[in-house]
Amino acid sequence: MPKPVVQVGEDPDPTPFLFISLEQKRIDQSKPYDAKKACWVPDEKEGYLLGEIKATKGDLVTVGLPGGETKDYKKDLVSQVNPPKYEKCEDMSNLTYLNDASVLHNLRQRYYAKLIYTYSGLFCVVINPYKRYPLYTNRCAKMYRGKRRNEVPPHLFAVSDGAYVNMLTNHENQSMLITGESGAGKTENTKKVIAYFATIGASGKKDENAEKKGSLEDQVVQTNPVLEAFGNAKTVRNDNSSRFGKFIRIHFTGSGKLAGADIETYLLEKARVISQQSLERSYHIFYQLMSGSVKGLKEMCFLSKDIYDYNLVSQGKTTIPGVDDGEEMKICLLSNNINDYNIVSQGKTTIPSVDDGEEMQITDLTLLSSRISDYPTITQGKTRIPGVNDAEEFEQLDVSWA
Repeated sequence: MPKPVVQVGEDPDPTPFLFISLEQKRIDQSKPYDAKKACWVPDEKEGYLLGEIKATKGDLVTVGLPGGETKDYKKDLVSQVNPPKYEKCEDMSNLTYLNDASVLHNLRQRYYAKLIYTYSGLFCVVINPYKRYPLYTNRCAKMYRGKRRNEVPPHLFAVSDGAYVNMLTNHENQSMLITGESGAGKTENTKKVIAYFATIGASGKKDENAEKKGSLEDQVVQTNPVLEAFGNAKTVRNDNSSRFGKFIRIHFTGSGKLAGADIETYLLEKARVISQQSLERSYHIFYQLMSGSVKGLKEMCFLSKDIYDYNLVSQGKTTIPGVDDGEEMKICLLSNNINDYNIVSQGKTTIPSVDDGEEMQITDLTLLSSRISDYPTITQGKTRIPGVNDAEEFEQLDVSWA
């Protein structure tokens, strides 16, 4: 087991979560091993069990299992075991016997040792620990800056730095694909990649006559709270599940200085806006708005005090254990400051003698009083149902209007 983390100010020592101790290596490599008898056999509960071949007869292999039990298996279900020197191997492409059982065993043993990153050839496999490890601090980032992949233990920063170096060396665009099932850690790892590029881009070589670009690095990093507020939600398996896909471009100058970024979003789960399962909830932003942490915000948005007044967002859970929606709302507002982003503030943000609030109310009244024939997208067929009063049906909807 890793030793306690050594604190150095606010930057703890990450090495216990990156390296295997010499003592542990000695223990692992001294385990008994017989290449002709050791084997893996399938198990419904554990996936695979380590067994010992007792006898072979035709297509059947008799295997001794933990606990003294023996069982017969078909030969094609029995897998070979790697020598002890490959225990907790950093790159699984180096394994002598590359089979499902060996891959699972290697990942499992590394995970038990709090080593969540493992290479598999060009890929980096990450297992979500559902805990916070000191693997993304400035101290850790410096360990990987400018290092070759074989000089440091597996880490997301090693992959990121490799892409950065290849970009500068080959003058070609680089791509990183972060994929996995819900709850695997795609969102968190994406944020760490962005933060790493912002850090090394900020410390890159600058032109002597170049002016300092304010807080560009911070702006790139702070896009995440906004994206998560409007695009992430609680699901059964994940309290912060991204319900959309995103394509992120980070731009650098020829000398490696961060120049900007743009993000494309797609495939947003729109149905979640109006419907949630009992153990899930809608997008975070709705609950952040209702938290009341920002003075005057609810009044400005004409919101009531009780979230259950809005059935569209209260069909399932309305809170997440360990998450303060009020604090998240403050972070979101800080990140979404209109003067920090070039989305709607490229020109003027106000018009002399025009009250945007009053204009918004007039717009609402105009929309409510418009004829249905003004909307061809919903009037291609019938607009009425015999015997149904649409006005009464609308009043029965559990929707609050200011």
